[in-house]
Amino acid sequence: MARYDAILFDVDGTLIHSRPGIMNSFAYAFQQMGVDPAGIDLSRYLGPPLRWSFSQHFSDESQVERAVELYRDQYEKQGMHECSLFPGVMKMLETLREQGIFLATATSKPTEVVTPILEEQGILSLFDRVGGASMDKSVDTKTAVIRQVLQDPRLCGKSILMVGDRQDDMQGARDCGLPAVGVLYGYGSREELAAWNPLLLASDCEELTRFLLQTN
Repeated sequence: MARYDAILFDVDGTLIHSRPGIMNSFAYAFQQMGVDPAGIDLSRYLGPPLRWSFSQHFSDESQVERAVELYRDQYEKQGMHECSLFPGVMKMLETLREQGIFLATATSKPTEVVTPILEEQGILSLFDRVGGASMDKSVDTKTAVIRQVLQDPRLCGKSILMVGDRQDDMQGARDCGLPAVGVLYGYGSREELAAWNPLLLASDCEELTRFLLQTN
């Protein structure tokens, strides 16, 4: 038997190289809000919740919500199509599924947003559960997303692992009492991830798959 019965995957930076669409959508939203994106390190916002990201620049809640709306409109029109699977992701997911491992996403993207992306990239059918944030504030952090996924009765009694590329993933796992693995091919640095003492820092999907399939 594999070491874990269920794996929760972050999406952006872990399964999907989505940097172009995200960066372009952030730039569009900031421009529409009268802020020059040229002076902003947009890479900081590859992973964290949208509202948190925009709150670093707008103190008024209505401005934050407007920026989120602008971003989502642009992302739906164009940004969601400007992405691709990281090398080895398809084979990894297929291999894990063949081993009977429960696969779920745990992403800061709203479920309504990430589902068509997973479908377009050809991996939606490989997941038992698509877990994501809500469009409103009710489920708006990685911790809240993971907690919601863990309520799935099919996960009862299973040994569960979280896989992600940013500190939000590591913190969410810790908050929910889960072990975590970090991936180094995504958008977080080794230093960012190592601070959370993950079980592994995987350099690619092959190394990650080998670890996930090791027996106890």
